[in-house]
Order: sequence, then C-alpha cells, then structure tokens
Amino acid sequence: MDNDVTKPHLYRNARIFTSDRRTWADSLVVVGDRLAYVGDDATAARVAGPDALVHDLEGATVLPGFVDGHAHVVGTGEAAAQVDLWGADTVQEIQRRIRTWAQENPHAPRVLATGWKHGDIPGGQPDRGMLDAVVADRPVYAQAYDFHSIWLNSAALAEAGIDDTTASPPGGTVHRDESGAATGLVDETAMHHLVWPVLDGFTTDADRDQALAVALAAYAESGVVGSTEMALGEDDYAAMRRADAAGALTTRIGAFWRVQPTGDQSANLAQVERAVELAAHHATPFLRVTGIKVMVDGTVDGCTASLGKPYVDGTNADPIWSLAELAPVVAAADAAGLQVAMHAIGDEAIRVAIGAVEHAVRLNGPKERRHRIEHLEVVDPADIDRLAALGITASMQPVHADPAIQENWRRVLGDDERVERGFPWPEMTDAGATLVLGTDSPTSPHAPLPNMFIAATRRSALDPSLPANLAHYALPLADAIVHATRDAAWASRSEHLHGRIAEGLYADFIVLDRDIFARPLEELLDTRVLRTVVGGRVVHSMEPAVNR
Repeated sequence: MDNDVTKPHLYRNARIFTSDRRTWADSLVVVGDRLAYVGDDATAARVAGPDALVHDLEGATVLPGFVDGHAHVVGTGEAAAQVDLWGADTVQEIQRRIRTWAQENPHAPRVLATGWKHGDIPGGQPDRGMLDAVVADRPVYAQAYDFHSIWLNSAALAEAGIDDTTASPPGGTVHRDESGAATGLVDETAMHHLVWPVLDGFTTDADRDQALAVALAAYAESGVVGSTEMALGEDDYAAMRRADAAGALTTRIGAFWRVQPTGDQSANLAQVERAVELAAHHATPFLRVTGIKVMVDGTVDGCTASLGKPYVDGTNADPIWSLAELAPVVAAADAAGLQVAMHAIGDEAIRVAIGAVEHAVRLNGPKERRHRIEHLEVVDPADIDRLAALGITASMQPVHADPAIQENWRRVLGDDERVERGFPWPEMTDAGATLVLGTDSPTSPHAPLPNMFIAATRRSALDPSLPANLAHYALPLADAIVHATRDAAWASRSEHLHGRIAEGLYADFIVLDRDIFARPLEELLDTRVLRTVVGGRVVHSMEPAVNR
C-alpha cells in the first residue's frame, strides 16, 4: 500500500524539517508523485480527504531527501566491488588486503583497489615493486582515495602500455625513479589519458548497469534522493539513460559533462557543444545534463593542487587549465546557458577559475548564472569576496576535512596560515556566497548523515575520538542540512524538483529513527533512515526501532 498512487497519502504526527521558509511542519500530503500540502495535522487531514492512506509517524523526524552536491554516481557503485583500502594506514596492510582479495578471487583477470592515501606510503611515493611483491601474475590497479592518482604493478603498466619512455601529458605525470624507470604511480591527466581508457575498455555495459544499481541502492538506504554527477562521460551517461528508460532511477541526477583540456581550442569547444546538445535534447525528472565540469588543478595530498606559494618541500604545480585556455570554454558554456563547475583546490587554481567567470561576464553581459567552484580547500579571503560578488557557488565536501585524513594534507602545506584556514565553510556564507555540501563519493563515503556530523563538529566520522579540526569553522546542524538539501538542489538547477519539503515539489523525503536536532551530535553517526520516499514512492524501508 505504501506505493499505491491512486489515493492521497497523509504522513502525520511528525517533526518535519522542511529546509524551506517555514522551517517546521507536522504533516505532509502526497498526491501522486508531488507534495500537495505541508503544515499542521488538522489541515493536512482535510486536504488529504477521507480516502487517504494514513501514515502515523509517531513523532519521527522527517527531512528533505539529501541532494549530494558533488559525486560520481557510477564510480561509487564500482568502488563498492573493489579492494577496500580505506583505513589501511601502512604499506603492509595495503599489501595484505590486496593479497587476500587476489587469493579469494583467483580467476579475476585483474585486481582493482581503491582508497589508499599518500600519507600511508613512505615519502608519499608508491612503487610498483610494493604491489609486485604480493601480486605479480595479474595487473593491479590501485586508485588513490582522492581519484587523482593511480598505482600500478608491473603487469598493469605493461597492460596499459606505459614504459620508461612514455611521455607525461600536460597536467599529469608518469612518475619515474632516479634512473628514469616508471615507478607505477600515474597522476592527473596522465591517469585520465593513459590508464582510465584502458580500464574503461574492460568494462561492459552490464558492469556499468550493475555499478549504477549498487549506487542507487546505497543512496536509497542512506537517504540520498538526488546527486550532482561530476565528470559525466558517454558510457556512464548511457547507463543512466538505460536505467531512466526502464524506470529504475531512484535518485534524481543533475549531471555536469566532463571537458578535458586538449591544447586545441576547437576541440575543447566541441566538447562544450556535446554538453549543449545533451542538455537540450534529453531531460527527465530523473536525469538532466545541466553543465560542464573542468579540472583546473589536482589535490593537496598529491601535491598537484596549484598554490600561490609552494608546498613545504619547495615544489608546486601549474594549473591543468591556464586562464587563456579555460576562459573561452567557460564563455562558450555561459553563452549557451550551461552551468560551469570548476574543480579548484589551490588558491592559484581558484584565481584562474574566478578569472574565467569574469571573462564570461565581460563577454556575454548580464544573465542568470549558476557557475560553481568545487572544493575550495586553500582559498585566499580576497578571492572568497570575489567569487561571492560574481555569484559563484562554493561547492565543498565536509568529508574531505575529516581529521582522520588530514595529517598528510597539513604536512605537505607546512605550518602556516593555509593550514589554519583550511575548508573555511562559514567564510563563504558570510561573504554572501551560496554554500553547497556534498561527498565527492567514491573519494569519500557517500552517506550524508556522517557528512553532516563532520560539518557540524569538524570532528572525524572515521575516528570520532580525534579532536576537532578548526572547530570555529563548524556549521550549525540545521544550516548544514539546508546546504545539503535546498542549496544543493538550487546549485544544479533542480530546485523546481526537490531539495525542500514544500507544496508543488516532488515528494522526496526521508524518515529518521531519532530526532537529530534534539540528540547529541555524535548520534548522527548511528542514525538510521527508516524510510526514503522519492516521487511519493517508497524506495527504502526498514522496521522502525525508533529512538526519540
């Protein structure tokens, strides 16, 4: 009966946090796939009418379903099937997990792993010999937790066609030892051009369909009703189209099409045109292409983020896109009405991203824009004011500030003001920018409630015993939830679909097993989603064990 759409559904006797102008309500009414009323119990009963199916929530807390502000949907499902290296904080533990998986899967043609951190490797430089020592007979591809570096054994290097003479493309590196031999570490654009296409060639449509199904199931269980797909490509898009056509999408996806730098402006702009075509010709309530995504730099952990002053060891990284190359791409997307999402972690890359938007404004004149900068980990206060004045959305991920993964981040930057201003979420809203929260899964866990714990405490969801990291940057819990629901929907132009519990929007909401606003914040780590509703349809349900 929960999914009977022929009658209205009355959800009553609840504590509903709406993420809307009227923050709290007691009841909501669903007619078909939409919300018909949000307010008090008595009015809701009259609106629903005598034939409504009544769900007495017995005081349970209801939230808008979370909208992940930055994620990689199919990749999240793929990572779930790989060797899990999260928390493997030594080379020996990494080796043990890979060896164990290989022994348990003797017929797998290759070993895929994910989750190692640079700080877990002596000197931050993994070597193929470390993997050869445990698996020499099959290729091993171990993706770093941030998905900006990949570590290959000798068999994988051979399979990918990478040898000691392979040139590093602009914006990426095939790392070599002192004798010039490839070490097995490949990062940024070198990974994108030399390794990922090889792995994509081994992945079938059935594999992608299964990975998408795994991600959707995980989203439903954890209360994610919308996701902002960053770096969409043809194969993943085709999988999403298949699922949408079959009615199998249970998370609404607003997607940003990946645009790679080629060194050729016409080739760059051709990628923008493909995004324009997709945005214009296929849009449903569950799948839309809303913009393009560009990678302006890399990551702090891999020392590939582009900084205004060097890392503690004196090195630095150039932006992947120069302003001269990026500006025409942003201007073309802006002129076509697309959003632009720009990965920029270091302050120098952030300045390039802001400069590209300035160029678009100057060239295209006044219009409605919702361009974004993703991550913003090391940012100058003056540039926060600049981005806010330009209406650029600050898209940030609390999970990346988890103290359990911060040691190497802090070490490579050195003991200076950059470390003491890392991930300054409140500075964005104080300057007037829209702040959007997400997870960037699978670079971090996808579950939104632990993400909210980090946002509201600056403590670790991975190891809650650790002290807070820059506690003055913590957000009020209610604000964090708004940034992960209403604001995240707005930032991908889906505010007309969901993000709030409000009349006229789709009935996308979740029911929790406790009142997270009245309980200690630590309980966010244990809170369960009892029910996830998408378009009025229950896509996840569990027997209530309610802890008020």
